[in-house]
Amino acid sequence: MRSGTVAVIGRANAGKSTLVNVMVGEKVAIVSPKPQTTRDRILGILNRESVQIVFVDTPGLYRHRNELTDRMMHTTENTSKEADVILFVHDGHAGVTEEDISLMKKYSSLGVPMLIAYTKTDIMPKENIPRDARLLYEAGIGTDVVPVSARRGRNLRLLEQELTKLLPEQDRLYPEDIVSDKSERFMVAELMREKILLKYDKEIPHGVAIVVNTFEKQENGTYDVNLDIVCEKKGHKAILIGKQGQALKETASFARKDMEKLLGAKVFLTVYVKVREDWRDRATLLKEFGYNDEQN
Repeated sequence: MRSGTVAVIGRANAGKSTLVNVMVGEKVAIVSPKPQTTRDRILGILNRESVQIVFVDTPGLYRHRNELTDRMMHTTENTSKEADVILFVHDGHAGVTEEDISLMKKYSSLGVPMLIAYTKTDIMPKENIPRDARLLYEAGIGTDVVPVSARRGRNLRLLEQELTKLLPEQDRLYPEDIVSDKSERFMVAELMREKILLKYDKEIPHGVAIVVNTFEKQENGTYDVNLDIVCEKKGHKAILIGKQGQALKETASFARKDMEKLLGAKVFLTVYVKVREDWRDRATLLKEFGYNDEQN
């Protein structure tokens, strides 16, 4: 059989996490239309009778802005070097720029087999697909390009087949019943952050960390979850809470529903908002909040 790791890389909002979730068949990574949705390296594992594809969803490719984004880029680069295959996810709807081509050349030069998933084909003119494929070829990108739509399920089986061809022949890396390496506690925090990304605008979601203080399953099967939303400014705290706490109540309610779906049980959720100024540039706080440089 064939098995191995596939580093899923690409610009922010290219559709990496959506593609991984659909390929795996379960939600293993949060999704939003905003940059910096994915901050950690997250495994999503696709199991077939004769193949196991271990997708490694990575943070989007950004310009370095602070200590947190520096660590995110280190994660992406190191994951790409260590993987058996690189899957470069490109937003076809956005076209192809010189910077896109430069990034593709950078990662294809690592010596790791690479495939390009050209996404969002359901919301773009079909004639753009061969045009962009030709543009990439003329620019010296010799990597195969697979046009896909994760939301419509287009060409996903073809993408799976092409990835399988590039994987080494070896036994499974993980047991067949495993679909992700992340704990329920981690996913609870990510679901809270996802709802913040979806509800709030501008800079606020990017300056937020989620710290789970309590994650306990009671004898009756319910879960007690106590968590902190950490932001960088007092003004952000006021916006997160909203008038008479209404914004926070709505966000927590949305998050709780998804937590209950994840855990298959009732969740009693308690949420507080705290301020830690410039936490994204403070190494001690990054470590405290789970963004350890050692893991990158």
